[in-house]
Amino acid sequence: MASSPIDTSKEMKLERYNSYIRRLNSTKSIVASSKLLFRVTLLVALILIFFFIINYPPFTSSENSNPHHHNIHTTTHNLLSSSFYGGGAAWEKQVRHSSTPRRVNGLSVLVTGAAGFVGSHCSMALKKRGDGVLGIDNFNSYYDPSLKRGRQKLLAQHEVFIVEGDINDAELLSKLFDIVPFTHVLHLAAQAGVRYAMKNPLSYVQSNIAGFVNLLETVKLANPQPAIVWASSSSVYGLNTNVPFSESHRTDQPASLYAATKKAGEEIAHTYNHIYGLSLTALRFFTVYGPWGRPDMAYFFFTKDMVQGKPINVYVTQDDKEVARDFTYIDDIVKGCLGSLDTAEKSTGSGGKKKGPAQLRVYNLGNTSPVSVNKLVTILENLLNVKAKKNVIKMPRNGDVPFTHANITLAKNDFGYKPTTDLSSGLRKFVKWYVSYYGIQSKEVDSSNDHSQD
Repeated sequence: MASSPIDTSKEMKLERYNSYIRRLNSTKSIVASSKLLFRVTLLVALILIFFFIINYPPFTSSENSNPHHHNIHTTTHNLLSSSFYGGGAAWEKQVRHSSTPRRVNGLSVLVTGAAGFVGSHCSMALKKRGDGVLGIDNFNSYYDPSLKRGRQKLLAQHEVFIVEGDINDAELLSKLFDIVPFTHVLHLAAQAGVRYAMKNPLSYVQSNIAGFVNLLETVKLANPQPAIVWASSSSVYGLNTNVPFSESHRTDQPASLYAATKKAGEEIAHTYNHIYGLSLTALRFFTVYGPWGRPDMAYFFFTKDMVQGKPINVYVTQDDKEVARDFTYIDDIVKGCLGSLDTAEKSTGSGGKKKGPAQLRVYNLGNTSPVSVNKLVTILENLLNVKAKKNVIKMPRNGDVPFTHANITLAKNDFGYKPTTDLSSGLRKFVKWYVSYYGIQSKEVDSSNDHSQD
């Protein structure tokens, strides 16, 4: 009897089912692995991008390997100021406390570049008379930031808070104006220096033009719109040969990129005044000097080199004439800044729209007494009790001008500006500060030459 065939249909179906299950599980594993790999890759990419932003900002704000190149750190400051400083209740409390006036009808002033030379002195003077002061500064490395930190520490002792941020950070500026109804802005943040512009020109455009416009864009939308007093420069007179320099003289022949950016600032100010009703006052400073000054200025690095026994370069013109400057002591400049703030009229715009003509002013702030660089060196020799090792050389064609002399009649008539410190007295005060700040031994400096009073 023949056997019946074996029924394999059930076994085949079971095998196909098991195979399907295996393929399904395999697919699920691959999908799960892919998702995990994607997430890990995304996380690593974000971490790398973060560290790249922190350590390698874009070329317009990056620190070049050349030590002379300026580092603004705009991207880094935008990230830090907006994300970290701008979000906390404690931070907002500091902002409000610092900017609140302590006297009746006191001003509430935003001071840009508050850790700078002029900015720190003006912030201190405003605070001492009872005004509210809030500073903003990016603490860039154009010169030793430790000096700026020292000024910051001094201001903090008088309850002046400096927000660490950049004027190109629109989000941060908007937040500050949302928190504080500023009555005035004292805009002193800038890339300074005539010669440095040949090494890092973009830093001047970034700070002096783009930064200024960004500030004006924020101010025009504020309610109320504050009045703005800002630092132009005597450098705008450029190749002008009419002396003393008057505000009505031509300023369309700048001798340096720095001067050109400051002149551009004056034209930009005119535009925002005309279109948006902003009250704007430009101050043309003439060679400001004094305690807590800038290390890139001649009087400062002459002092440093003379104390260390190093030679100094003293410039003469191409036809062997002496170079002279209208040196202006910091306390006189501060008086001019405060006088400008006190006489600044209110802006007339609201919400970005002009409602009437607004004040537009330009003033020279100088000393009206030009002094030769040779005379400056002689004064320092007497104060430091050292003989300078001078190298007399022709002035290079780097944007410097041979002579400055301010006509201050307009400032005198409008807000009583009257400088009272001559160069000898001012340098004596500077040397006293320098010796104390840098811990110069008494044997290196003749203290008997210091007759200044506190």
